[in-house]
Amino acid sequence: MKKTVGVLFGGQSSEHEISCISAVTVISNIDKEEYDVILIGITKEGKWILANSIAEIESGAWKTGKIQAVLSPDATEKCLLLIEGSRVTKRKLDVVFPTLHGLYGEDGTVQGLLELAQIPYVGCGVLASSLAMDKLYTKKIVDTLGIRQAAYVPVMKKDLMKMEETIRKIEEKLSYPVFIKPSNAGSSRGVSKAENREELIDGLMLAAEHDRKILVEERIVGRELECAVLGGADSRASGVGEVLAAAEFYDYEAKYHSNESKTVISPKMPREKEEEIRKDAVAIFRELDGYGLARVDFFLTEDTNEVVFNEINTLPGFTSISMYPMLWEARGISKRVLIEKLLQSALVRFA
Repeated sequence: MKKTVGVLFGGQSSEHEISCISAVTVISNIDKEEYDVILIGITKEGKWILANSIAEIESGAWKTGKIQAVLSPDATEKCLLLIEGSRVTKRKLDVVFPTLHGLYGEDGTVQGLLELAQIPYVGCGVLASSLAMDKLYTKKIVDTLGIRQAAYVPVMKKDLMKMEETIRKIEEKLSYPVFIKPSNAGSSRGVSKAENREELIDGLMLAAEHDRKILVEERIVGRELECAVLGGADSRASGVGEVLAAAEFYDYEAKYHSNESKTVISPKMPREKEEEIRKDAVAIFRELDGYGLARVDFFLTEDTNEVVFNEINTLPGFTSISMYPMLWEARGISKRVLIEKLLQSALVRFA
């Protein structure tokens, strides 16, 4: 008997469009002989709408749909409420595949709703999702593992009311240039580089538009490397991929709107460094209580060939240029097989 999988896409974050592209890849690779697929879109305003086809997702026509599709939090129902005017119907859900990136999707909020409803779902739980989404708290946890990461200074939005004092605190610990990042944001939204005090102030103000917690980090000069993790208690790492960014750093524009940015699977590097990255990726994933999937990003420093942890993404992209599925394809796991493994891992966890 077929199971019903709900694919969640869109969302209220700055990564709305990327989520829609990821959803198309996921939906296209779900085994339709094993699953009935329900497409659940969330607009930027937060409205939940039933979509009818991949074509609607690609064109954006789903946003004008007339049927609301809302997850019921009632654990005895485990269903989707389809609301059309005064008519309400219910569709049972066996499992949900969230392809939501960033805030209100990758940060534990949707995961909490699914836990409340007791509906199995792909990916990390509430704790791992919320911790990994928050760069500041990820750093605090990785500090306990003894894994090298960029030196940083945390800044709260309220600290910007005392800008001179805040700048002084940063300059006492870090030298220019520095990177400024919102603690909670995806696809490098709100990230900037500062070469001097004036640019630092501008960067802090930009980051504050995205989050009340901000990280100011030392610049790490080196290669940008990524590693995929798959599984639960038996989690394992893929090989390593390299990002060759068109811009000075791999920001949102460089990732998704530049033809010059490239990803390289199995780049040339010392074997022991690749194994160190793979080992650290799994260690960080497990320490954060990860489950299902994550992409863990590192630097390999230019001067000392040192592995430096950058960040972890618990719902990495599934677009045509996304590293996560490409790394597993290089290990002989096709997108179709990968998505089946992720769906099965969700069902096993709840069983």
